[in-house]
Parts: sequence; structure tokens; C-alpha cells
Amino acid sequence: MTASPDTPLTIARGDGIGPEIMDAALRVLDAAGARLAIEEIQIGQAVYHRGHSAGIEPDAWESLRRTRLFLKAPITTPQGGGFKSLNVTVRKSLGLFANVRPCVAYSPFLPTKHPTMDVVIVRENEEDLYAGIEHRQTDEVVQCLKLVSRPGSERIVRYAFEYARRHGRSKVTCMSKDNIMKLTDGLFHAVFDEVAAEYPEIEAEHSIVDIGAARLADTPEIFDVVVMPNLYGDILSDVAAQVAGSVGLAGSSNIGRDCAMFEAIHGSAPTIAGQDVANPSGLILASAMMLVHAGQGDVAERLHNAWLRTVEDGVATADMGSPASPVGTQAFADAVAARLGEEPTRLPVVRYPQVEEAIRVEPSVRVRATKTMDGVDVFVDHPDRDPDALAAALAAADDGPLSLALITNRGVKVWPDGLPETFCTDHFRCRFLAADPGTATQAQVVALLHRLEQAGVDVVKTEGLYRFDGELGYSLGQGQ
Repeated sequence: MTASPDTPLTIARGDGIGPEIMDAALRVLDAAGARLAIEEIQIGQAVYHRGHSAGIEPDAWESLRRTRLFLKAPITTPQGGGFKSLNVTVRKSLGLFANVRPCVAYSPFLPTKHPTMDVVIVRENEEDLYAGIEHRQTDEVVQCLKLVSRPGSERIVRYAFEYARRHGRSKVTCMSKDNIMKLTDGLFHAVFDEVAAEYPEIEAEHSIVDIGAARLADTPEIFDVVVMPNLYGDILSDVAAQVAGSVGLAGSSNIGRDCAMFEAIHGSAPTIAGQDVANPSGLILASAMMLVHAGQGDVAERLHNAWLRTVEDGVATADMGSPASPVGTQAFADAVAARLGEEPTRLPVVRYPQVEEAIRVEPSVRVRATKTMDGVDVFVDHPDRDPDALAAALAAADDGPLSLALITNRGVKVWPDGLPETFCTDHFRCRFLAADPGTATQAQVVALLHRLEQAGVDVVKTEGLYRFDGELGYSLGQGQ
């Protein structure tokens, strides 16, 4: 029988405790017989200081695009402006749309209030507020655009259901805030419902994210797989990991169509760097996830079960429940390596498929909707904060086919018939509508903006008000 070829893998030791926990993980991987052809790159603080704003250099990108598999230790992003998040950069550049974080309790060997917890958080990785599109529009107001797409939502939701099917999970829960953000989070929820109908064997439920977060913290055993947009998933995956036992125990995968990145979810902890006290468990368990993805389930199984047996035997670093005799980073790795071939006797034994094909999902092909225009929202900088004075200034430009219908401030109607108690900033939204829905044109908007400029109105932004197959594509203001 021909031996399996080594899997190309790019590693980065990172910053802070990163080099120590990477050494520990590599020691266990080697002892477990992982079939890897390793390339090493440098990322993080030193690269930032060499003038690369994302903390990664061109030759590192070449390695990642060549191996398509990345095991990464945590890094330190320098304080101050001008530095980009390396994680966000790698995820977006390589199309790593799915962040998967298993959050498991290891009771009674590690402290937890939820001994039966076994939850997998599936987080969308590329969109939402993490698109990073921000602008300062007036002296007082900045904005961050929340972008949610149908293809992006479908990919992550379908991935969650495929993951549940692949791993024998029985339920997928979607969390969103579509009672408030009816278009963005509403789209995510609608796509979830559409995709869920294709998996009748898996229970599907939706929860508003605030009560869902409370239940995840209080009774996590009622959840199985949870899928969320980017921001909620980022926050609640850390909550879930901490509730299970510790963020120091959790590994994470970032999966794309062609590439994947694996990491511990914790930070670089520079205050304890070089002291041989850091817990390497997160990166070791991320390594097991990496091996499964690479088709080396046999090695992943040996490694993961040895880690579980180590925990059962009471071997622990200082953060793992304050053990009476804590061990150091490398001693913990040695303990795991010494138990390779053994299995836990009280914790569930892990079983992985010996060869696993990556989960591949593609968004559906859809017919584009017919798009018509009702008018435009014009955002203006009005320093004196008086909506009636602003309405009077706008009246000078309100002599075309688009007429002023509404003025709001931070989403609250202030004209016509606003309340004097409403607090206003210098940032106003002014809605202009055509007499008949769907009849506005871009030429009319350009002409309106010209008249506003002549009237001395400081326009900072516009948003078209569209319908798609006759369905409103914008939120209504109060009184409309």
C-alpha cells in the first residue's frame, strides 16, 4: 500500500505566548505521526513594525496560496491607528467565510457550571459590520455600514446545516436581531428559513440574539449548532467558550472554498510570554481540527483522545481550574504525547472519519429582481440642529419631481410634527420621494443635489430608495 503524501501546511508562531504554544502543538503533532510538509512564515508585530499595515508580507501570501492550509498562533496588533486586523485580512483575502468553534465542557475534570454543554458556533466571517466600511460624516457623527448579502448568508447557513448533518447533530439555531434590523438581519433570518426547509431531518429554530445570548450563557445544553452573522458570532463564540470552561481550551477553524486556517481563539497574552505557563490546549485542539480537514482523521483521533486522557489524569496548566500541581506549557505537551494511543475512560471517546472531504457549499443561482426607484434619502450636515430651520433651507430646493417627505435624526422623525424633547445631532436624513412609487430617476436625484448645493445645504451622503419586484428595499420612517 502506498503511503499517503505529506500534507502541505503553513505555520506561523505569532507573538507573545504564540511561539511557546506552537512549539507544544508541533511536538504533539510530530509524536502523533501527522503527515505534514511544513512551511513557516512570520506574521504579526515584527511585520507590522516593518511597515506592513496588515502584519503579513507578500512571501507569506505566496506560502498560504501554495499550501492552502494555515496553522496560526495568536499575534499582537500594535495599538494606534493605521494597523489592520491580520485575522480579518486573512479571512477576507482567502475567502474563509465560515468560522467554526466547538465549545465543549469537560466535567468533572475541568470546572464548569454546565457539565453537558456541547455547542458548535458557526459564525459568518466576511460581512456584517466587520466589512470595516466606516466614515466620519459630520463633526459629531460617524457611521459603520452593516452589509449582509444573500449569497453570504446562504453560504454560512448551508454550511451550518451541512456541518450538522456531517457530524450527527440534531438541531441548528439561528440568532439575529431582525425585530429591529428588518432588512439586514431580516435577510439572514429569511435565508435561514429557506435553507432549513432542505434539511427536514434537522430541527431548525430562530431566536432573537439578545434572549438567545442569555439562554446560551444560562442553559447552553439546549443548543447544538448555532449560526450567526459576524458580530454576534464573534461575541457569543467567546461567551460560549468561557461558559464551557475557558477560552484557553477552545480551537477554531476558518473554512473557505479553497483554503482553511486553524487557530486558538485566545489572544497573545504578552504578560505571560516566555514563562512556560501558557495553556497550549486551544492550539492543540485546533491542530486536531486541521488534521480532520486535511483528511488525516486517524491522527486527529489519536491526538484528541490523548488530550482527553491527559485531562482525565489531572494534568493541567495553571489556568485549567487552578490545579494543585500545575504543569508548564511544554510539560503539558509532553503529557499529551506520552498518552498517544490511549483513550479517555469517562469523557466521550472521539471518533473521526479516516478521510473527510471538505464541506463545499455554493449559493443558489437566482433570477435578478426588477429594480425601481421611489426617491432618495439625502444625509446632510446641519450644525444648528434645528429641523425646522433645515426644512426651510430644503424648501428652496424642493421645486422638482422629488418632494421632501420626512426628516429624521438618528432614525427618529423630527419633521414634520417632531417632538421638541427629541435630542438632535448635526446629522440629518432628509427623504425625498416621487409622487408615484417607482417613477424616480437618477437624473432627478442629480438635479436635486444640484439645487441643494445652490441652496447651501451640506450633503454628506445619499441612499437610493428602491423596490425589488415591487417589494420595498428600504425602511419606512415614522408616519409613512
